[in-house]
Amino acid sequence: MYGLTVRTITAAQDIPDLMARGLRELVPVLVLFFAVSQFLGYFKWTNLGQVIAITGARVLDSLGAQPVVIFVGAVLLVSLLNLFLTSGSAMWSLIAPVLVPMLMLLSIRPETTQALFRIADAPTNSLSPMSPYFVIALGFIRRYRPSAGIGTLMTLVLPLAVVNLVVWLALFLAWYALGIPLGPGVPVR
Repeated sequence: MYGLTVRTITAAQDIPDLMARGLRELVPVLVLFFAVSQFLGYFKWTNLGQVIAITGARVLDSLGAQPVVIFVGAVLLVSLLNLFLTSGSAMWSLIAPVLVPMLMLLSIRPETTQALFRIADAPTNSLSPMSPYFVIALGFIRRYRPSAGIGTLMTLVLPLAVVNLVVWLALFLAWYALGIPLGPGVPVR
């Protein structure tokens, strides 16, 4: 009715065009979800995620790795992977089937693993050239410094990202050491 009132719909064939225009923005997300679902389907079908999780847990257990070392390793791994895959939900969909069971086998709660993922994900988003926000930030910098390029942006953002990552990880490690719950009814240990 709105389309008829404002005269954006004048004939019946205008409706499919308007519907397609609305879906056009969702296509990249649908493609990403398709790829992730295929990957997860193969992971489930081959049980590769379980094999990696069990093997990883055994290796970490045989090394006698302390939770703090495991936490730092998990944060560094997710931070590194985040430079190549910028979508937090896609990253979690790919990492969670391996990381959560692996750490559960080492008596680390899934909620703690989720907190570690969030700590690693947030600061490194600004460093990834794959991120659409990276291009936007580069555009803003070029307004004031036309000669600025990717290297300029990286040198400006890298120290902030590293400090942010270190501070959040240190805060989490203190939180863990004190045994403060992550939320109501959700102990950190």
